[in-house]
Amino acid sequence: MPVESPYADQLDRIPVRERSLIVDGAETRFWDYGDHEASTTIVMVHGFRGDHHGLEPVVAQLSGFRIIAPDLPGFGSSAPFPEATHSVEGYAAWLGRFIEELHLTGRVVLLGHSFGSIVSSAAVAGGLRPDDLILVNPIAAPALQGPRGVLTRLAVFYYWSSAKLPKRLGFAFLRNKGVVRIMSVAMSKTKDPTLRRWIHAQHDQYFSAFADREVVLESFTASVSHDVSEYADRIPSRTLLVAAERDDITPVAAQYALAKRFADAQLHVIPGVGHLIHYEEPLDAAQRLTAFLADDRTDA
Repeated sequence: MPVESPYADQLDRIPVRERSLIVDGAETRFWDYGDHEASTTIVMVHGFRGDHHGLEPVVAQLSGFRIIAPDLPGFGSSAPFPEATHSVEGYAAWLGRFIEELHLTGRVVLLGHSFGSIVSSAAVAGGLRPDDLILVNPIAAPALQGPRGVLTRLAVFYYWSSAKLPKRLGFAFLRNKGVVRIMSVAMSKTKDPTLRRWIHAQHDQYFSAFADREVVLESFTASVSHDVSEYADRIPSRTLLVAAERDDITPVAAQYALAKRFADAQLHVIPGVGHLIHYEEPLDAAQRLTAFLADDRTDA
């Protein structure tokens, strides 16, 4: 039985159009929310194994913006790259060309969540110039280092095993509902049973929406081989980091260290939440985002 979203009523008030563009020889599907005449457009980049649905709770809390949320190539409804590798470099180049093809006017804000924070940071460090950059649950330090490195190595073994199995078995292993549920339980920190059920239902429905196992393995390798700290000192855009107190992927200390590496960055830490800010605390994230964009310091 479907689990109703706690954010459904808020999201329903926002107009949305499903659209597509051909970028790098493949179709990118994206969702265009809000006021198309708004002076500010926010382009949102989702995390690993997700799609645009994951950021809809944040979209639901915002007003007065145009919001564009694509599915990364190879995930959700977007086709994989026909030739390029699904690497940070490949995704960063795609992101720059995707935004260029949108022909946006006015203020452009780039938001990346989790793996999307790495892709967005790499794109900006490589020459993409949004007016502002917002990173939610940023991957602030190498995933294979530190006290949580053992868990990451177990994940590496899981994806490596999936690639080595015969194609049909490997594909089924990646989509195994038991494994997906273990991941979901590990990331969820909320004590609200209704919200937890909905989060698990979201992961059940969308976490396995990928083109093939090669896409998953390539993008997972990219996600654990890079982090935002590699790019921070080459990012001129004003930046907001929205981090989580109980994030199992990046400890808070690393977030504070990361913030110091940007030319101009603010850090907001949300207490009591983990790597699912977009599901568990979207209102807090949206309020910080709105306040950050309102304080553009043009009069400073």
